[in-house]
Amino acid sequence: MPPSVIRPLRLVGRLLAAIAAIVGLVALFLALTVATDGAGSGFIAWSATVVIAVFAALWRGRRRPWRGRLVPFLPVLVATVLTLSVCVPSVPTARRYPSALSFVTAEHWRLSTGSRVAVYHYPPTGNNPRQRVPLVYLNGGPVRGISVLDHRFLQRLAGQGYDVYAYEQAGGGRSDVLPMGQYSITRSVHDLGAFISKLGKGRADVLGFSSGAVVLTRALAAEAIAAHLRRAVIAEPGPMDGPTARKAEQKGRPSARDTAPAMTGPRSIHVPRYAIAFGLMRLGLLSPDNGLVGQAEGDNAFTAADLGSDTASAYCARDAHRIPVEDTAENFSFSAAASLRIQQTIKDSPSIAPQLRRSRTPAMLMIAECSSQARQWQTTVLADNPAIQRTQYMPGVGHHMWNGLGDNDQRAAAAITTFLQDKPAPLPDYPTRADIPAFLRGHK
Repeated sequence: MPPSVIRPLRLVGRLLAAIAAIVGLVALFLALTVATDGAGSGFIAWSATVVIAVFAALWRGRRRPWRGRLVPFLPVLVATVLTLSVCVPSVPTARRYPSALSFVTAEHWRLSTGSRVAVYHYPPTGNNPRQRVPLVYLNGGPVRGISVLDHRFLQRLAGQGYDVYAYEQAGGGRSDVLPMGQYSITRSVHDLGAFISKLGKGRADVLGFSSGAVVLTRALAAEAIAAHLRRAVIAEPGPMDGPTARKAEQKGRPSARDTAPAMTGPRSIHVPRYAIAFGLMRLGLLSPDNGLVGQAEGDNAFTAADLGSDTASAYCARDAHRIPVEDTAENFSFSAAASLRIQQTIKDSPSIAPQLRRSRTPAMLMIAECSSQARQWQTTVLADNPAIQRTQYMPGVGHHMWNGLGDNDQRAAAAITTFLQDKPAPLPDYPTRADIPAFLRGHK
């Protein structure tokens, strides 16, 4: 083979060997990061990787002239810089709370559980009769701030005569964070009971949405807390316990997940440190309480754009190109680690069906036509809670049923308020318990 061919082949071979060495060192770093659970912001895994890489480079160059001994260190240098970027924070490591909202004041209440939560109050307005029983709103997340879109819907309910209270669950929004080990679905339920007790207005009506609906469902199964609930609206619930979480998942009508334009704005997952941390946490390879990225830093880093298709999945496919902006960058807050921790405690929990079957609190279930939640999560609540008096299957909306599009807010408010006032429902009671098999077979 002529030298003109051999030299390029050797160059390509050396380049491939260098790339393989870099990839191998990065893989070693990731493996050590997982093994150490990210201890020391990843520097322990990084230091071990660098030491191993240097010894390997020295061994490879041991029989070469001094200039040749430097060649094996080039991939080491590249891998060292790449992996070091995973260890260095690019946002503050102390919690930065969202700035104040211009239209409502956030108060901070210390609950008997020890949680310090941000509370929002919308007194009744408008010309409608004042409702004597306060209405408490539990937002989704699980550990997420209340979006501006949700605040607008709460203002609508207040305009219909309701005394509306909402609080961001511990660690979410403007509420204080907890030590990671204290986040659990049980703590969330106890916080709800403590909040209603501190409200000091007797029994309350509660509207729970998404993961907030899970907290509400489990509260209905806790006799001591359920005694303080007058009526409950369970809107688009997630899985209520471990057995429900493990059921086969069947979705509703098509959502906009795969057809909506990509969300714009900065993404933490474009930064190696947070892409690695959030990715490994989501895969279960790093614990929520890992040493790579602390809770406060992770909260500061996570942006609305990081939710990507999760936001689009909350809307019908027909709305893919008119999905509203749910929140502002200044108000947005989401704790991925704390949310994963709570979701894991739900998956690990035993069935609550025996306790839920003893529930006597009048309840209503709301289901969206284009729901991204598993139908079995919703129908299990319906099947196991004998106190559910009506179900409202909401046509033309996705998981986020009140979203400012068309008359969606008006229709959602009508379904909620008529139930709370024990008036005829605006929609048929569907599906009923007897309808569940046909409802699932029909992929409604």
